[in-house]
Amino acid sequence: MDLKRIAMMGCVVWTMAACAHKPPQNVPPQQGASPVPSAKVESNYQTLPNVELTDQILYEILLGDVAAQRGRPDVAAQIYLTAAKSTRDPRLAAQAARLAYEARQIEKSREAFALWQALEPKSMQARQGLATILLSGGKLEEARTQLVELLATDAANNGEVFLQIYPLLARYPDKAAIYTLVHDLAKPYPKVSEAQWALAQAADAVGKNEIALQAAHQARILRPSWDGATMLEAQFLLRDKPQQGVALVEKYLTDYPESREMRLFYARVLTGQKRYAAARAEFQKLLVDFPDSADLAFAVALLSLEMGELDRAEQELKQSLANGKKDSNGIYYYLAQLSEAKKQDAEALENYRKVQTGEYAFPANLKVAYLLNKLGKQEEARQHLRAMSVENNQQRVQVILIETQWLREAKQYEEAFQVLSQSLKKMPDHPELLYEAGMVASLMGRRDTFEQMMRKLIQLKPDHAQAYNALGYDFLDRNERVQEGMQLVEKAYALTPDDAAITDSMGWGYYRLGDLAKSLEFLRRAYAGNPDPEIAAHLGEVLWVQGKKDEAQNIWQQALKDYPDNKVLLSVIKKFQP
Repeated sequence: MDLKRIAMMGCVVWTMAACAHKPPQNVPPQQGASPVPSAKVESNYQTLPNVELTDQILYEILLGDVAAQRGRPDVAAQIYLTAAKSTRDPRLAAQAARLAYEARQIEKSREAFALWQALEPKSMQARQGLATILLSGGKLEEARTQLVELLATDAANNGEVFLQIYPLLARYPDKAAIYTLVHDLAKPYPKVSEAQWALAQAADAVGKNEIALQAAHQARILRPSWDGATMLEAQFLLRDKPQQGVALVEKYLTDYPESREMRLFYARVLTGQKRYAAARAEFQKLLVDFPDSADLAFAVALLSLEMGELDRAEQELKQSLANGKKDSNGIYYYLAQLSEAKKQDAEALENYRKVQTGEYAFPANLKVAYLLNKLGKQEEARQHLRAMSVENNQQRVQVILIETQWLREAKQYEEAFQVLSQSLKKMPDHPELLYEAGMVASLMGRRDTFEQMMRKLIQLKPDHAQAYNALGYDFLDRNERVQEGMQLVEKAYALTPDDAAITDSMGWGYYRLGDLAKSLEFLRRAYAGNPDPEIAAHLGEVLWVQGKKDEAQNIWQQALKDYPDNKVLLSVIKKFQP
């Protein structure tokens, strides 16, 4: 092969090496992006080696390019790196670095970027890439040196550097170390808005709220037109000074009414504050600029639904569906909810059945089962539950508990216990299944099984307040092992003192122990927290025993209006008023 042909071939190969497999820009490295933060692409290498293009070098370069084209960036990276070391050519080192990163070979990528930087000391991309790789690997101190030099040598773009590196730093678990690093990096650049923006977020991550707010404010002052800085300051203000936060956003929109990102942020803030009408108005303003945006139309419809404007919401949802640009599963889900709100169960059932995939599929299937059961089709509802596909044990257990709840309500305790027992064979230590099985066993009168399951649950989860309470209350209610029962209930109360049912158990325990004053104190508190019929029964009994019969009767009669068929309530009334 003559030298002229070799030279021509070499030009083609170098061009291919510079262009092949260029990964997407401005995406975090963990998501497969280029490790080079800057979007700039260097086209002129300042320092190239004076190396003859031998047949061997040409062969290696072609081999590397073929490997890259065939989807083997790992192989290609090694070939280019070897060639870069022998030729000292920064173009080969750059391609080796990019390909090694594409192949997730972090150490090799780090080696290649370091070589590229050594061969091309003025390359901003090489330095940025090496710093990014070091940050991704958690090597903060090594990255610090690169970042300090990068910011110093690329002053015209140091704001962009801060924007690019902070998302990488934010993933690092040691937030205190990140704050120190960002603080040190930003210190020489008090007039760079992006540096203050990064400092604000780093400070916020370690709870330095005043510093975070001051830095965010400074970032906004330095660049008043940058919506990112204003949003950050507004977010901090919204926590403790929501009116100031909203006012800041409104002032920005007055000055820069065309900022779509800020208007969207404002609409979401209003939604979070439950100012639904105002939020809907902002979303509708955005719809003027983006009339084909299915997401915006969907947001408007959901706000109408939240505001109780059902007919308008239905019209907007159907319009969003007609546009065909929004995933129909979510639209059908909310159309079904709207039908439920209108008490149109058959129509709701039809719409829920149309939800086939995505995040709404599982809740929609649960709704189908619920409506079938509500419509009196219990067996079909159970079959639907059992046929549902689940993604994890959490969903699986949720389905099981719904079925057993229905069986309990139908007083089919034996069948409910069988369903739970079969499930416990596959998940023997699942807390929710154990608790439910124990409670069903109690309803069946199987006290030993109930106690065994509650004690196992307590052993598995020593902080399971409901298990302590269930077992302790069982002893107290039967007036057996009262001291032990009280100890269990006290443990439950220590874990969750604001639970009305547990507070009721405490009051009932003191009643069993003969301390009527303390009993009344706890029972009044429980009843104030939840006027449950069983709590009303307990409170009335203690009042009656204390001689406060009129008050007891008033509490019982009030509870009877809401719960006329409650067995515990009826039993205690019959006990004292036969």
